[in-house]
Amino acid sequence: MEDKQIVDLYWERDERAISETAGKYAAYLSRIAFNILQDHEDTEESVNDTYLKAWNSMPVNRPAVLSTYLGKIIRRGAIDIYRKRHSARREGSQYALSLEEMKECTGMEISAGNAVEEAAEEKALARAISAFLRGRPERNRELFLCRYYYLDPLPEIAENAGMKEVTLRSILHREREALREYLRREGYAV
Repeated sequence: MEDKQIVDLYWERDERAISETAGKYAAYLSRIAFNILQDHEDTEESVNDTYLKAWNSMPVNRPAVLSTYLGKIIRRGAIDIYRKRHSARREGSQYALSLEEMKECTGMEISAGNAVEEAAEEKALARAISAFLRGRPERNRELFLCRYYYLDPLPEIAENAGMKEVTLRSILHREREALREYLRREGYAV
């Protein structure tokens, strides 16, 4: 079923929307959640929460790209679950590792707090990072997103890209350095 038809089902409050979403996007959503949570039970909980949040949000929202919409929902939900379960420590997951890599680059703890000021700073930083990525070569942008948005493990990204992990690490390091310079030019203290 096409995404537009699935979204129409949500708007019609037809419960088939959930099963169609699960049939088409369960693996995609599970992969995003597992990269953050590193736990199958938490991943399943996050995926189910995503279906519910999509159900509750669709009568108001009509996403143009369903996969992106669902990806944002699950990413936020999985990060919330991760924070609840690991508030005292962050080691071990792809989420924690990628946060550390980005913190080196931006000088900021991404998604660290809940204060209004921090949320505004994070949104401005997200816009700046998006603008930076739009100007990067497509392959580098894809590698960057695989690592820092989808939180894919480095060996998996390298294998999918047909390169050695050391080459990938080098590319990502250069991209983080380019981002750091870009953010400096944009007025960020990094």
